[in-house]
Amino acid sequence: MKKNEFLQELKRLIQKIPEHDQAEILQDLEEYFTDGMLDGKTEEAITTALGSPKALARDLLAAHHLEKAETTISSGNVFRAMWAVLGLGFFNLIFVLGPFVGLVGVLIGGWAASAGFIAAPLLVLVNYFLYPDTFEWFDVFASSAFCGLGLFGAMGMYTVTKFLQSGFLSYLKFNMRLVKGGLRHAE
Repeated sequence: MKKNEFLQELKRLIQKIPEHDQAEILQDLEEYFTDGMLDGKTEEAITTALGSPKALARDLLAAHHLEKAETTISSGNVFRAMWAVLGLGFFNLIFVLGPFVGLVGVLIGGWAASAGFIAAPLLVLVNYFLYPDTFEWFDVFASSAFCGLGLFGAMGMYTVTKFLQSGFLSYLKFNMRLVKGGLRHAE
């Protein structure tokens, strides 16, 4: 494959990356080609050394999504970064998707428990209107205590969610380095 074909194909594949980053990537590759040709290599040899544009684009997109998720931590960015890293190989399907599903399950469970505890006084109120003969003051006090526990739980879950997001991003970066370069480059 010739240099121009390679660069055009790569540019088409990395359109989701912002323009200024695309220009920087393409400029770096232009320099790589220039250096290679000064060393006496042919364009075909250089493109072969770079690999396929598709694989290079996949790596660049994964790196872009990870960087974006690190700078602006949000669930959407973390999710996009996870899918980008998953695209790097079957290995990641097991070692990224499994922990991600587990962590999401823990987070959903924690948030649901907090919401349920916070809603306890409302449920006592609904119970009072539906079954007024079963009203007990103990239910009011217990539901108030559960509401307080739910508020503390929600504050804790907020902290845990932020911690797990940043921890999972670090894990994704480690995993991406591991897949691209083996154990030696993962540290």
